[in-house]
Amino acid sequence: MKSQLLSLAVAVTTISQGVVGQEPFGWPFKPMVTQDDLQNKIKLKDIMAGVEKLQSFSDAHPEKNRVFGGNGHKDTVEWIYNEIKATGYYDVKKQEQVHLWSHAEAALNANGKDLKASAMSYSPPASKIMAELVVAKNNGCNATDYPANTQGKIVLVERGVCSFGEKSAQAGDAKAAGAIVYNNVPGSLAGTLGGLDKRHVPTAGLSQEDGKNLATLVASGKIDVTMNVISLFENRTTWNVIAETKGGDHNNVIMFGAHSDSVDAGPGINDNGSGSIGIMTVAKALTNFKLNNAVRFAWWTAEEFGLLGSTFYVNSLDDRELHKVKLYLNFDMIGSPNFANQIYDGDGSAYNMTGPAGSAEIEYLFEKFFDDQGIPHQPTAFTGRSDYSAFIKRNVPAGGLFTGAEVVKTPEQVKLFGGEAGVAYDKNYHGKGDTVANINKGAIFLNTRAIAYAIAEYARSLKGFPTRPKTGKRDVNPQYSKMPGGGCGHHTVFM
Repeated sequence: MKSQLLSLAVAVTTISQGVVGQEPFGWPFKPMVTQDDLQNKIKLKDIMAGVEKLQSFSDAHPEKNRVFGGNGHKDTVEWIYNEIKATGYYDVKKQEQVHLWSHAEAALNANGKDLKASAMSYSPPASKIMAELVVAKNNGCNATDYPANTQGKIVLVERGVCSFGEKSAQAGDAKAAGAIVYNNVPGSLAGTLGGLDKRHVPTAGLSQEDGKNLATLVASGKIDVTMNVISLFENRTTWNVIAETKGGDHNNVIMFGAHSDSVDAGPGINDNGSGSIGIMTVAKALTNFKLNNAVRFAWWTAEEFGLLGSTFYVNSLDDRELHKVKLYLNFDMIGSPNFANQIYDGDGSAYNMTGPAGSAEIEYLFEKFFDDQGIPHQPTAFTGRSDYSAFIKRNVPAGGLFTGAEVVKTPEQVKLFGGEAGVAYDKNYHGKGDTVANINKGAIFLNTRAIAYAIAEYARSLKGFPTRPKTGKRDVNPQYSKMPGGGCGHHTVFM
């Protein structure tokens, strides 16, 4: 009898260890996740407590930001990791990587008038370049766009079609002394060259208004420009945070991500504390339920410097591992003060740029979320200019939500969403004013509930969702860089 009891005890212990090793404690007794139940767990007070925590990390250090590799971002990463780890529901890891940080400042003067300019990150420095201004044709993406007399001059280029880095390189090939890229939509322009390149010349961004004025002046006579660019560079260690549910089918993973870093200029609470806290709030709420498909959350580093963290992660996965990821949803700026509810245009019906098979279905799911509540929504260009870019290049279906960045709200949009016409969706975009006070509570609450809605749908079942190829790569069409893309990096603005 003793032997039988001992055998039974060993068996029970073995079974218990097997369950605990694969699923969180109490998993069999949790209810299956549903869209209504998960949404009901989302509380505005939890969201606001999260964004206030991120603000505190920025406030605690002299830099007053959460830029990757800095103290504010290190605090952010540690806090996210510890908060998710403490639930016991996820396997959590920090993915270490090293990227080149760059900080640049620019000063421009045209014919004695100072202009408000922003140096592109990774721009070569320039010390008081004084040269005549010439204008590139089209968008400065080809050698033939540059005047024959470009050598030694500063060239003015309109944003669009190709990356800022390519424009700077083309200007360098034409032997320009510097390049000024002006916006193709109202508002100022700050961006990145995406990394160091010997072909690059000192490069700064300028508003659409100032750029057009300069182009007009050049057409009517000679314009002399003085250009100063101060650039700093530093290799920095940083981390993605990746968390996957212990339960669920790990061969059918649904993935949700948001970048955790800010720009140098400020704390980045809408951009992108809103997305970071949105997915964290849902991740915590999900611990009350069981599910069929595993859910993986990612908080990306260094998005603001060229989608570096998400690209590093996707490149670390071979085709077999990446095939387990059945879809990726991205959330970048979901609390804009002058918001519009925007969904990535996965089916290409609005902007003629489709995502991989399944992206349309993701768009339709979010449309249903808004339609069922009688809430207006619009598509936003699916350009590959945020952290979903690396995924769609490897044929992973993608989608997401966006409430707007630097683009000005139209009177037609005011009729749909309220707010103020003629003002940017986020007038503090990439600025020091992107604080907790910059968050629209209604927008962030609604969009966080939308995240919960999507997670509950796909965590239960992928029935009817298109099967994607196991391998294959897909280029992102640069043509659509002319349009403001959904999210901030799109706002990471390297196009």
